[in-house]
Amino acid sequence: MLLIQAERDSLLKPLATVTGIVERRHTLPILSNVLIGKQNGMLTFLATDLEIQITTEYPSPEGSDFQLTVSAKKFQDILRAIPDGTTVNLDQDDSRLTVKAGKSRFNLQTLPAQDFPRLTIDTSVKSVIKLPQRQLKNLISRVQYAMAHQDIRYYLNGLFILTEGKEFKLVATDGHRLAFVACEMEHEVERNEVILPRKTILELYKLLADIDDEVTIEIAQNQVKFAFGNIVIHSKVVDGKFPDYNRVVPTGNDKLVPLNRQQLLSSLQRAAILSNEKFRGVRIVLGDGTLKIICNNSEQEEATEELEIPYQGDPLDIGFNIGYLIDVLTNLDHEALVFAFGDHATSSTLVTVPEEPNFKYVVMPMRI
Repeated sequence: MLLIQAERDSLLKPLATVTGIVERRHTLPILSNVLIGKQNGMLTFLATDLEIQITTEYPSPEGSDFQLTVSAKKFQDILRAIPDGTTVNLDQDDSRLTVKAGKSRFNLQTLPAQDFPRLTIDTSVKSVIKLPQRQLKNLISRVQYAMAHQDIRYYLNGLFILTEGKEFKLVATDGHRLAFVACEMEHEVERNEVILPRKTILELYKLLADIDDEVTIEIAQNQVKFAFGNIVIHSKVVDGKFPDYNRVVPTGNDKLVPLNRQQLLSSLQRAAILSNEKFRGVRIVLGDGTLKIICNNSEQEEATEELEIPYQGDPLDIGFNIGYLIDVLTNLDHEALVFAFGDHATSSTLVTVPEEPNFKYVVMPMRI
């Protein structure tokens, strides 16, 4: 039975939208599949890992209504290998899906659509927020790199979202550095505190477009929904208490050093070539009118960079993980930054952007 006849890209694009969350090896084999269905002239693609679920749909006026699941990776690899612009036919015969394109033919095993598990949608929506896609993508870019990865403190493996009044705040920390950004919404909403999994945030960031079209965010008790364009993402929230980020932000750092983002980033990237591959340490040495960047490794090799700065205060020699500095500089747009150092090499450092007052980055020092 012919299910669909369509151009290769009209199948590959929606498939690629949902397959980013599919695990190749799963305790439930069907979760390595994508659910494809057609009803009322709409072709729907759905994937889930039972923590996050992504759905997208496109008009498809021709062909029969159907539902099936097929290996997401194999189907995507086949479509990618077919030349652009080629017409693709999908046929189903019992538990087999046949993909035909030109003189190519592929027979794929399917699993019943009724066996495909889905997230139970939480309808107890507490708040609805609307932001331009471009703005949300920009906010996430400011903080996502500071999320923990596979930390035993599971509540750090994600992004903290706080809404209160007209404020929309995002915070990420891995215990060594913290990134904070906020914006003002058009309408007031009640106070909400949720932690979204790292995987959700990375996938959301990838799918958001750099356009002004709105994304609607619905915050429920145990779930958050993002809807934009023809994409809907449902995500469970992380059950845990996020640390009080306000206590982490230093308030008394008085060694203020204005720096140029690109100049500092280039110097750090050059010095990093000779940093210790395991510990990634860098020394920042403040002196009258100069900031030195020093990296060395176990082979006794050393790199030194020197920047001229408008600083006349007490000297300071402090160590950092160089990756934590490169991360923040890579994810900012404005060139003017201010580093606020404390009095001691054990004090955390605050990075701010004069042109972006709602952004803060705190990085802990390391012993070198």
